[in-house]
Amino acid sequence: MLTRASLRIPSLSIRERLGRLREVSEWRMVRSIVRENEIWLSVLAAIVGMASGLIVTGMVAVAREMHHVLFAIPGDELSGAPFVDPIRTVFVPIAGGLLMGLIGYVLARLGRSTVVDPVEANALHGGRMSLKGSLTVVAQTMVSNGFGASVGMEAGYTQIGSAIASRLGRSLRVRRSDLRTLVGCGAAGAIAAAFDAPLTGAFYAFELVIASYSVATLAPVAIASISAIGVMRLVSTPVSFQVGFAGSLSWSDYTLVMLMGVLCALLGIAVMRGVTLVEAAFRQSRIPVWFRPAIGGAVVGVLGLVTPAVLSSGHSALHVGFEAYYSAGFLVLLIVLKTLASAVSIGSGFRGGLFFAALFLGAMLGKLVAIGWMLAFGLQIPALVVGIIGMSAMATAVLGGPLTMSFLALETTGSLPLTIAVLAASVISSITVRRVFGYSFTTWRFHLRGEVIRSAADIGWIRDLTVGRMMRRDVRTVKSDLTLEQFRRQFPLGATQRVVVVDQGDRYAGIVLVPEAHQEGLAAETITELLHYQTHVLLPEMNVRDAAALFTAAESDALAVVTNRQTLQVIGQLTEQHVLRRYSEELDRQSRELAGT
Repeated sequence: MLTRASLRIPSLSIRERLGRLREVSEWRMVRSIVRENEIWLSVLAAIVGMASGLIVTGMVAVAREMHHVLFAIPGDELSGAPFVDPIRTVFVPIAGGLLMGLIGYVLARLGRSTVVDPVEANALHGGRMSLKGSLTVVAQTMVSNGFGASVGMEAGYTQIGSAIASRLGRSLRVRRSDLRTLVGCGAAGAIAAAFDAPLTGAFYAFELVIASYSVATLAPVAIASISAIGVMRLVSTPVSFQVGFAGSLSWSDYTLVMLMGVLCALLGIAVMRGVTLVEAAFRQSRIPVWFRPAIGGAVVGVLGLVTPAVLSSGHSALHVGFEAYYSAGFLVLLIVLKTLASAVSIGSGFRGGLFFAALFLGAMLGKLVAIGWMLAFGLQIPALVVGIIGMSAMATAVLGGPLTMSFLALETTGSLPLTIAVLAASVISSITVRRVFGYSFTTWRFHLRGEVIRSAADIGWIRDLTVGRMMRRDVRTVKSDLTLEQFRRQFPLGATQRVVVVDQGDRYAGIVLVPEAHQEGLAAETITELLHYQTHVLLPEMNVRDAAALFTAAESDALAVVTNRQTLQVIGQLTEQHVLRRYSEELDRQSRELAGT
């Protein structure tokens, strides 16, 4: 016989039970206050920003120490080092690749699914992210960057910052729109801390993670960015590149600006295509999945023998490159090697992003174009300025955030005329990528997986609003061998508009329109001859958009819902009017949330 003692269930005293009930009631009260007062959303945003700033600072410190120890460099800046031991240059990335392969193998054996990033979370899942999965992404990013793979850590920064925000928001059960805003706050704080640039972090969230700007989201996102930078400056010395520019650009200089926008867009497309080609080549090869990062690490190591600038994200290489006087040939070499190293790193299985790689490539392309322009037409502005324009336009091509990069240029240079030029180049770059390629790097990866996401705009509610949730289950069916007279007696004119018909095996056969069945002069003996929409059926997993498209294709105002196309068991019925009404209600709710009303 089972007893409390045998199950080892602790016996709680009345005081302990009352204490637990009090804790539950207090927690519910806290959740209620947070949901009812939007000021508390800003408080949560500040907490998220501080957490993001601390984590980014810690990740940067760990990555620097890994570079210092693994590559035995005097300082902590790998890509800008004048010399790196050749043996370490080759074998450290290989060791990192083997470690990445081992991590991937273990995760595959554990059955871990793909981790949702902030953009996908806000687009499809209402801001819900896995904190445990995000910690895994951070670990993989640290290994990839720390062992010299040509990837940045910005993706890891935003992943963990947004995941913490999502976990906090879900624990307090905030509304869907508020949870999406908090996820954007986590990303804003991470990017702001990484670049010591609050406006850049805020507009990164608006353009890429929240995919909209409103008065309701301004306060929490801005507070998160400022909080992240405040914490980061308290615990460490910020690393940011500041470039002075006090001049202005003439109208003739804007020809060069527009050219930079187009060239950076084309280079960005080449980088994104390169990653895809490398991934396809590895898939077609017989190399085991767990061994592919080691092959990629070997390629990066060999490229690093030519120049250490291709190693890691390239932070210090960008700082050095801004001040150095490179020849045109060396700039071409840097662009080719960094593009190849980044594509091979990500394509072979290392974890990271292309944000900082895009900044480095754009800056070097700008300096290269400046040399050519100077030789052909003469150059009225410093080559460094063209590099900043290229840096921003290239990052826009890859990320898809023109305002984000414009504010980065403003916070980097403090020059409004240069910021206007950067904005022009970034807009041209964005338009070119959209017209020629159609995707940013993030949305391109979604496209390869079969998703239709073009931004972080919330379309998850469309997928959540399924036929199974909208249909009526009290559907009446009749057998297909019913005679016309029997049908008329069971369904007199005016009783209903349509009747679902099934065959002798209870499989869907079609729909009979009652007014049509009561027409005079019909020669039909059974209702089989009056069936409509035999091939048009709804499935419970279809979303509201798919259902509306099927109603249009069938030219019907009501359709049957079946379990699947194999069994065709009728489980409900849905009208087009109800679908359109529910769709309109959800659109109106989304509009109100966007406006903050």
